[in-house]
Amino acid sequence: MFQPDLSKEEAFKFSRFDPESPLSSCSAHPIVLEDKNWLTCEHYFSSKILRSASLAHKVENTHSALAAAELAAPWYRFKIRDYKKLRAVLMTRALYTKVQMYDEVKEALLATGDELLLETSLYDYYWGVGRDGRGLNTMGKVWMDIRSKLKDA
Repeated sequence: MFQPDLSKEEAFKFSRFDPESPLSSCSAHPIVLEDKNWLTCEHYFSSKILRSASLAHKVENTHSALAAAELAAPWYRFKIRDYKKLRAVLMTRALYTKVQMYDEVKEALLATGDELLLETSLYDYYWGVGRDGRGLNTMGKVWMDIRSKLKDA
């Protein structure tokens, strides 16, 4: 008979854009990556996906992570050539750096145990699960991969 999948109901849920969540790319945890200081992981990611150096510089110097994401988002034709292949790599690099730099982020991630991690965006079917829950949840998968590496170390 039909058995409902409760794994998503019981999962640890977070938002990529919640500045209060340590698992957010927008939390107030500056990182040092590629010999630069970045205000947030989102600043790094949003700047690195753009081909235009002047636009990337604007993103890099915005006042908030949400502003950085909003500034970079509509410029699809100005994104790097292999954007779709590299976006998960760039985000992984930023989030892994964040975990290495901040014990509270590492502890928050490890506190999730073996739970499924879900980025709950209703509109993003790549980073999140989307409105219908069938999105790729790439952000959750990135965090689960990092968590696995930390446990193996």
